[in-house]
Amino acid sequence: MANKIRSLLGGGGFYAVLALCVVAVGVGGYFLLLREEPQQEIPAETPDVQTTAPSELPEHEPVVETVPLEEPETESEPASMPEVTVDDTPVVAEAPSVVVSPLQGEVVAAFSVDQLLYNETLDDWRTHDGVDIAAATGDAVLAASAGTVLSVTDDPLMGTTVVIGHSDGYETTYANLQANPPVEEGETVTAGQTIGAVGTTAAAESAQGAHLHFAVTREGEAVDPQSFLNP
Repeated sequence: MANKIRSLLGGGGFYAVLALCVVAVGVGGYFLLLREEPQQEIPAETPDVQTTAPSELPEHEPVVETVPLEEPETESEPASMPEVTVDDTPVVAEAPSVVVSPLQGEVVAAFSVDQLLYNETLDDWRTHDGVDIAAATGDAVLAASAGTVLSVTDDPLMGTTVVIGHSDGYETTYANLQANPPVEEGETVTAGQTIGAVGTTAAAESAQGAHLHFAVTREGEAVDPQSFLNP
């Protein structure tokens, strides 16, 4: 038996056996590789995509400051307004003081409160609180200044009389007028307005004929009419 093996190995049979072994090993290894390594799929060609490089990025992320929301202010009740006293009295602008002569004529009896003057009608001596200005019966008598008619009366001694109140406490009196003058109590008159006509109604001065008895007072005190007419 050993001789047969030597004879096989010693001749061409040795190489035949070796070739068979190599083939067997190769076939076995091939099947072994097929079993252990799965067949890999070849991916399809993908188009080249050019990516744009991003611009320079900041080294650090920006810091965003958070501003706290302000709480709405609580509305407080408004302070109460102080009471204001309003004077609703109408304001009346005073016109400039204009003084005119109530009548043009000769003074026949002067103003005199310090000395007694003779009165022809009464035939006695007495004071004279105004001036007597001679005129014709019916001549117009004018308001010496703007004011308000205080009274229209028929005085027993001085006849028909009109009294006008003015500013600064002045009052002017027009006596010995004709009856029924064209003004009445409470009426407002202007300087130079006709308030009556010369008459002969004054029983205490009838001897002097037709004239105007004109008198002025301030705060109840007699004032020289000439100083009022020519301040």
